[in-house]
Amino acid sequence: MKAKDELGRRGEQLACDYLSQGGYAVVGRNWRCAQGEIDVIAERGGVTAFVEVKTRSGLRYGHPFEAITVAKLARLKRLSAAWCEACDEGGRPRRIRIDLIGVVAPPGRVASIEHLEGVF
Repeated sequence: MKAKDELGRRGEQLACDYLSQGGYAVVGRNWRCAQGEIDVIAERGGVTAFVEVKTRSGLRYGHPFEAITVAKLARLKRLSAAWCEACDEGGRPRRIRIDLIGVVAPPGRVASIEHLEGVF
């Protein structure tokens, strides 16, 4: 496995742990369809959050949030609609939002996590 892939998996796990500790129920990870992939789907308080996770080992190439473009946000919006359509009628969420989690995980050090709720 490539180091980049391992870093991404570590970041997603850290994000899921962070969400769980914050009272979220993680209901999906790496959900895929023809349009792409949603990293994490989590619920809390009647709201379903579709979470894009970006992980960096440091800030040399910028903050993780800098990698999330307007086009990526638009794709996440389409993906969240596709996920809702894939749910049966009774399982569809009433309230949804798109969140971002940025993880900076330097090798051998404690990671820092930032969570932006409801960016879209």
